[in-house]
Amino acid sequence: MKPYLVVPLVLLASLFTASGVAAVTRGWVLPFHRRRVRAPRIYGWGQLIVAFALCWQSVFGLMTSDSGAGPAGTLIGSAILVAGLVVMMTGRLARGPRKDGGAP
Repeated sequence: MKPYLVVPLVLLASLFTASGVAAVTRGWVLPFHRRRVRAPRIYGWGQLIVAFALCWQSVFGLMTSDSGAGPAGTLIGSAILVAGLVVMMTGRLARGPRKDGGAP
């Protein structure tokens, strides 16, 4: 994987990490997601899983394909990414009212 692909992935992962930590610890979600997210802590855990998956793919994408670990690692990273997206969707589709009264 080329450095011009790794740098944006790591930056995107750091943004997901910051937003995920804010959602898990404080229940804070970005303003344009607030109306749709019903369980901010679950949504935050999903963001942290996505950030981990992006970092995982960056690390294994830098490995050479000679060892055989590079393609397998990126495939595992893709599975982790899908799992994180499923957890994020669970946070959006959770039943019940929002804990903060539903204010946007």
